[in-house]
Amino acid sequence: MVKFEEVLAKVKQFHPNDDLEVLKEAYRFSADQHKGQHRESGEPFLNHPVAVANILADMRLDSSCVSVGLLHDVVEDTVIPLKKIEQHFGKDIANIINGLTKIRKFHIDSKEAEQAENFRRMFLAMVDDIRVVLVKLADRLHNMRTLKFLPPERRTRIAQETLDIYAPIAHRLGMGKIRGELEDLAFITLSPESYFQIEKEVKEKRKIRKKFLNDTKEKLIKKCKQHKISCTVESRIKRTYSIYQKVKNQKIPVEQVYDLLAIRIITASVDDCYVVLGIIHNLWQPVPGRIKDYIALPRPNMYQSIHTSVIEKRGQPFEVQIRTNEMHRVAEEGIAAHWKYKLGQKTDKNDDQRFLWLRHLVEWHQEVNDPSDFLRALKVDLYPEEVYTFSPKGKVVALPRQATPVDFAYAIHSEVGDSCVGAKVNGRIVSLKSQLKNGDIVEIQTQRGQFPNRDWLSFVKTYRARNRIKHYLNVNQKKKAIELGRRILEKEARRYKINIKKYIEDGSLLNVAQEFNCAKMEDLYVALGFGRVFGRTLLSKVLSPEELKDRFSEKTGFLSSTVKKVFRRPLQDTLKVKNIDDILVSRAKCCNPIKGEEIVGYLTRGKGVAVHATRCTNVGNLLYNADRKVDVLWTGINEGLYGVKLSISVDDRRGMLAEITSQISKIKTNIKDIEAQSFEDNRGLINVTIEVDDIKHLEKTIKSIKMIKNINEIVWQ
Repeated sequence: MVKFEEVLAKVKQFHPNDDLEVLKEAYRFSADQHKGQHRESGEPFLNHPVAVANILADMRLDSSCVSVGLLHDVVEDTVIPLKKIEQHFGKDIANIINGLTKIRKFHIDSKEAEQAENFRRMFLAMVDDIRVVLVKLADRLHNMRTLKFLPPERRTRIAQETLDIYAPIAHRLGMGKIRGELEDLAFITLSPESYFQIEKEVKEKRKIRKKFLNDTKEKLIKKCKQHKISCTVESRIKRTYSIYQKVKNQKIPVEQVYDLLAIRIITASVDDCYVVLGIIHNLWQPVPGRIKDYIALPRPNMYQSIHTSVIEKRGQPFEVQIRTNEMHRVAEEGIAAHWKYKLGQKTDKNDDQRFLWLRHLVEWHQEVNDPSDFLRALKVDLYPEEVYTFSPKGKVVALPRQATPVDFAYAIHSEVGDSCVGAKVNGRIVSLKSQLKNGDIVEIQTQRGQFPNRDWLSFVKTYRARNRIKHYLNVNQKKKAIELGRRILEKEARRYKINIKKYIEDGSLLNVAQEFNCAKMEDLYVALGFGRVFGRTLLSKVLSPEELKDRFSEKTGFLSSTVKKVFRRPLQDTLKVKNIDDILVSRAKCCNPIKGEEIVGYLTRGKGVAVHATRCTNVGNLLYNADRKVDVLWTGINEGLYGVKLSISVDDRRGMLAEITSQISKIKTNIKDIEAQSFEDNRGLINVTIEVDDIKHLEKTIKSIKMIKNINEIVWQ
């Protein structure tokens, strides 16, 4: 347990001129307001804000920011209003706390919408004062350290959110230490079997590896002294989650991870960094294509260092990182190391390029209203940018891995992206969906009158490109829907000999339109065009009861039976549209959602509502038009069994197939089909198709299989 005196001592050490009275007052105030409150572990709640303040003090942040760590839960978890915080501690501290305080739950319709709005608020607050997110990261880090005391469902949700959002934020801010710990803590919660398997493999040769690193350090220190290079040499074994990512993505054993072992050399100057690089390449054989100069081309998160992978004469690969003292401080602490924020000053939006990505992110997401779309796009934007490309004039454009020429075009300018017709990479014509690599020189070919293509949504990687393409398609689709809706209404009116123009001109049709949440006639035409409103239903609300009786008496019988025939929901269907009856609902064949999992409906033309699982890769491309998204629900009716294919990656050993089939049978799950493959690297892949009742049955089956030794990964479809 951290004591407040420790926090006070750290702030005094790093900021001897700060007013420590405000820190003491913040501690007293927090202790008073949280008196009697306890955490899930049973310990006093005050331990949490003190621990958060200690993390902030370790970042060498000022007394104001550390005070926020002590006060950050007061407004949210007690009856104290923000105004009282401002009166006691000033506007600066109150503003940071306001940026941290979550929205009240009763204002929001769903948990997803609440989560999206909280992140939106946090990012907006970050633009004005980066200390908001520094406190939030410290808060999340301590919560992750004490996660074991929460119920399993909450643990999983918080860990996944940490891996998806908070760890990438720490990375984008260059905070390597916090990012690494957040990832490992989330990993051990989400995949304990994989975590301990990696840990076991690393531990088996830890002594040998440590001896190798110590010997290598001594050799380097000796060589640097000979060249009169003043430096500090450190070593490390790669973090567990990072090893897992390499093993999983590259499908290699732990021993083949090039940067599993790393030596870090911290020098006095940039010139010394390049001299050391030469020394290293004279000592050991460099691995071709593994030299990265982040000093000449810094990462967007301010990270600077030279990376090179070399192989020792006995075949042991390892990575060497070379940087100056200042670069090392920024690599470890990121934005917290920057002097502006250590003094509590705010971002200068005019000249600080470090926050260009953040301002762009906020701007691009301001117009995204759908919570699921916002969260999905946010996760994409937070991934590290690792591909550095160039325009023909030498402008550096940083893009995510697997980015395409279309992403490059939109990064240059929206109009360049919209009118893109082709691309040249390094002087050669390439496909617009080809993936760009580090150092590529990209030339975009444009043509007046060209517009974005819907197919681009299937391969673009940046949210900026995706947003612009969706915007164009939305506008285009809306125009088509308006025209189609107008024709549908006119056709239906002619069928019943109704002068629809009269009802439009006198405003009665617009009054009816408001019953369908349509503020103007254009909105009504869109609803008709997309099939959310039927022409007959609309006309039945426009006419008087007498007219309704006369005009519909002969037609209703035929029309009613036709509507029921086309749009009636099958009696045994497990799906329905929220608040709408008598509409055809079907499970999309691309993902075949299983009862109980998260789903989304997509309104098709003439075929009712297609229901996709939110995990479906097609969802992002289909739902570019928010008007066609509908809320769908699982009913209590059980349709039967669902066929699910599991792809199980394993370490190949005798009896593995028998153990898997036995484990599946134990929990009374039927196996429809099974096949196995072996590979040269002692790995195997087992594909098994099973039948399950719902998503809980599937999760139980997967959990049961994961209990088997040497299971690496299970993917289902």
